[in-house]
Amino acid sequence: MAPPTVRHPVFARFYSKVAGPALNKAGIAEHRKRLLEGLHGQVIEVGAGNGLNFPHYPPGVARVVAVEPEPRLRALAAEAARTAGVAAEVEVVDGRAEQLPAADASFDAAVACLTLCSVADQAAALAELHRVLRPGGRLRFFEHVRADSPGMRRVQRALDATVWPLLCGGCHTGRDTQSAISAAGFTVTRVEKFAFPETRFPAPAATHILGTAERAAADPPLPAPAE
Repeated sequence: MAPPTVRHPVFARFYSKVAGPALNKAGIAEHRKRLLEGLHGQVIEVGAGNGLNFPHYPPGVARVVAVEPEPRLRALAAEAARTAGVAAEVEVVDGRAEQLPAADASFDAAVACLTLCSVADQAAALAELHRVLRPGGRLRFFEHVRADSPGMRRVQRALDATVWPLLCGGCHTGRDTQSAISAAGFTVTRVEKFAFPETRFPAPAATHILGTAERAAADPPLPAPAE
């Protein structure tokens, strides 16, 4: 059964015309490069948006399956794939992170970039990423997350319960994404936490993490049946 279409037309236009260029101006390209450096083989990217990561895939990547549920952003991503100028074959497909159109253990790496904040079911999305990665495969993530200070966490909770998801395509400012990645069965092997973009005043979506998590090289043995 095909996944339901996710339509956020106002947000899609805002992101492609305003937010994306503003993030580029703030220096996000350097974080995108660090997110993707060293990847190789077959890669799946969830929430590919309008394809801003595509030019940064390194030569070792043979193929990228870019999953994007929002029709306008998906069309822009398809155009970006044609002009990315990278060695990898980039295929843009319809789909949701919670129901990936991919077979079990079919990818060497997965990429989640500014996406796990807005998926409807974060645990289900991470379970799917775990499912489609080969044993020993890596998840690369760059996400804004729950703030460190109690005061900003209160601001995040208030925003997430009211206007923020409605205005920002389902985005939530205060998710504890690193803990969710671990709870999904990944081992976080590297993580940096920093504010982006750097602003004079604290912002609810400024706290970011960038890092790598690994799927176990082999699934743990099933428990022996009770006698």
